[in-house]
Amino acid sequence: MQEYDELAAELGDRANKMVEGEQLWIGLAGSPGSGKSTLAAELQKRLVDLLLVIPLDGYHYYRSELDQMDDPAEAHMRRGAPFTFNSARFTNELIEAKRSGEGSFPSFDHRIGDPIEDDIKLLKPHRIVLVEGNYLLLDADPWSQLRDLVFDEAWYLNVSVDECKRRLMKRHVDVGLSEEQALQRVMTSDGMNAELIAAESPANAGRLVQLATFIA
Repeated sequence: MQEYDELAAELGDRANKMVEGEQLWIGLAGSPGSGKSTLAAELQKRLVDLLLVIPLDGYHYYRSELDQMDDPAEAHMRRGAPFTFNSARFTNELIEAKRSGEGSFPSFDHRIGDPIEDDIKLLKPHRIVLVEGNYLLLDADPWSQLRDLVFDEAWYLNVSVDECKRRLMKRHVDVGLSEEQALQRVMTSDGMNAELIAAESPANAGRLVQLATFIA
């Protein structure tokens, strides 16, 4: 918890030194299981009025949209892979929000398995905008536009692929999958995504974040 406190204190200090109307946009990337969503939530909890988190998860294609893809079965099985996100919409809406300093964004409801539109509100008084997601620092377009047009800083939560896979196995088992089912999920989807992220993202980050603390 001390690491979260220290990082929040750093960001809070920076926010308090900003002039009116100024915003700092940070892209926080990391493999699934790295702890980036937890880190973002812990920072938002400590910087309630200063920091807003915008998660990539809100830009999952709806299940009904996956049904319309060329291979719906694969799309559902690989949900969470880059092609199962509406990356063009995500990029365009962030570019516009960076320009205007405000906007509405979808969240993701795990209970229903789909996004909730307009659930997150960015206001001009927010000093720090923390965009969080797996693929923010990939080389491919349109992800690469985020570094040039949206993020003032790009952070990568540096956790080994093997450790991410271990955490994901535990996560899947904890929600009721058998070890065999969990391993299948990690090897056919989560693990592939983690390897892609780890191969491309660190070189595109301006800051590698190392945390000794991990909260599941």
